[in-house]
Amino acid sequence: MLIAFNKPFNVLCQFTDRSDPPRRTLAEFGLPPGVYPAGRLDHDSEGLLLLTDDGPLAHRLTDPRHKQPKTYWVQVEGEPDTAAMASLRSGVELKDGRTRPARVRALTPPPGLWPRDPPVRFRRTVPDAWLELTITEGRNRQVRRMTAAVGLPTLRLVRVGIGPIALDGLAPGEHRPVTLSE
Repeated sequence: MLIAFNKPFNVLCQFTDRSDPPRRTLAEFGLPPGVYPAGRLDHDSEGLLLLTDDGPLAHRLTDPRHKQPKTYWVQVEGEPDTAAMASLRSGVELKDGRTRPARVRALTPPPGLWPRDPPVRFRRTVPDAWLELTITEGRNRQVRRMTAAVGLPTLRLVRVGIGPIALDGLAPGEHRPVTLSE
């Protein structure tokens, strides 16, 4: 079984939390029993999370050797210039080494997304922009670190695709079975 889930902002990618006070977890969304996240999506990120009860499938989806592309819509602070876009496309030097090259394009107009709660901060004097960024590895907070390295701090991060599987209209907190055609 493979489930596509639209993880809301500020929800952990696990079913329990031992922090005090406890944070929101996957347990509150009525997911089928016996499924577990295939990979992670940071607490402060939103969007597509795959859950499965199939260990080998989870491994194929998450192991960097399989280079499964992950696509994100990223709201960044600032306006990307040619140099920043070229750096993202060629790979960015991070503290843990150079990233693989990414596919990146400007999203103009910005994508029509659900409102985030709480909303992203708005600053009248600082422009923002939306990018579509596709990576084939999954380092910790990689997209945020990549955009920051090129001078474009991430304001909002939404994963919209993993390989051929897309978010496709799921509202935050909703899930659906992934079809064989996907």
